[in-house]
Amino acid sequence: MPTAQDSTIFADKALLPTGWAENVRVYFSANGEISAVETNAPSLAGEGHRVAILLPAPSNLHSHAFQRAMAGMSERRGQESHDSFWTWRQIMFRFLDTLTPDDVEEIAAFVQMEMLEAGYAAVGEFHYLHHQPGGAPYGNLGEMSERIAAAASETGIGLTLLPVLYTYGGCDRRPLAPGQIRFGNDFEQFQKLHEQAGDTLRSLDNDSVLGVAPHSLRAVDSDALKNAIVLAGQKPLHMHLAEQAAEVEEVLEATGKRPVGWLLDNHDVSKNWCLIHCTQMTPEETVGLARTGAVAGLCPITESSLGDGIFDGVRYLDTGGRFGVGSDSNIRISLSEELRTLEYSQRLRDECRASVANPENSTGRVLFDGAVAGGAQACGRSAGQIASGHLADMVALDANAIDLEDREGDEILDAYIFAGDDRMVQDVWCAGRHVVTGGIHVKGEKIRARYRATMKALRSRI
Repeated sequence: MPTAQDSTIFADKALLPTGWAENVRVYFSANGEISAVETNAPSLAGEGHRVAILLPAPSNLHSHAFQRAMAGMSERRGQESHDSFWTWRQIMFRFLDTLTPDDVEEIAAFVQMEMLEAGYAAVGEFHYLHHQPGGAPYGNLGEMSERIAAAASETGIGLTLLPVLYTYGGCDRRPLAPGQIRFGNDFEQFQKLHEQAGDTLRSLDNDSVLGVAPHSLRAVDSDALKNAIVLAGQKPLHMHLAEQAAEVEEVLEATGKRPVGWLLDNHDVSKNWCLIHCTQMTPEETVGLARTGAVAGLCPITESSLGDGIFDGVRYLDTGGRFGVGSDSNIRISLSEELRTLEYSQRLRDECRASVANPENSTGRVLFDGAVAGGAQACGRSAGQIASGHLADMVALDANAIDLEDREGDEILDAYIFAGDDRMVQDVWCAGRHVVTGGIHVKGEKIRARYRATMKALRSRI
């Protein structure tokens, strides 16, 4: 029940679990939780905040914050005749060797601000940049985790911090290469780092979440993976899986099975798991993963940028699979474009239209509902619905945008995703924190200025 202390938002139209509703008043408490939702409510002068179109805000389920500063720096072909993910990775390794903790904090604040302005309310930060150049730990083992958390404290984004366990350079357990050495921990040291990360999150708002991220089947052995699963318990467990053909071949050679098949045969993959990319799956693997209840973490812009391949989305959704979207390399932050690119990849492959639509719901509705539900599940957030008991993660769109004028129902989502862009985003609330207003982050000017200074100094060192 609402109380006198609750904040309110009045929406002319809102997307609720029961569908579209008009004249909706949302009450939420100081702890960021929705306490009540009224429909067909009278508009009262001087109350709360009024918006035209209110939606639940998705969580960005996969980000490497520091890679935002690389955007636009890797578009030249190297000496090799065929440029690929693996040549891009070498550029990334060289770049990260220049980054200081101060750099990482400012980059993270900037990209989190961009995410919020794009309509995301939260982020799953797949955090593997742990140590100093050369691999020696900082005097404070959790230094870099603290920098990510400090950025989240400033921006107000909901943070699911996913410290990454990264031990080997490949399935043959070869040592980490120079570019990977800042990521490396054995499991004992990782446990200490993970514990410190948990202590750090206690300084944030109570919607922050700590998970675990064994990097990939190439970077951890089977014993370390088992230990990571135990450490995660029921908290989010994220892992890269089957992103590149060369990765599939390496795992197949080492284990006798392809990555997805090996994982499903050897572990109880369930709802707290999020498997990132999975662009290299057989039809049988696609169906098998869909039936686990885990979330497929899709990053269509990055997967396009790196030439990863196309996720088998139609088959996966037809089997009841759950998905969310993430910005991964952060080369471009755009929620609408992630969803659009996901759908267009299916159309290009299958030479069709409206690939993921079904008889009940339009393409935009299927994409948006899936991203909202899957993102909340993957990030361990009690969000994803404008409903009592859920976090007040909400995004308001500008009904005066040309492509949204006179649109009703699911056509709003179709126009937003396929005709519009993130300029339609007017307001964002994260667990009730009003962090974007008029399309601009409340601390945007300061964050942008510091990022400009950081990038100027960083370019002088590269």
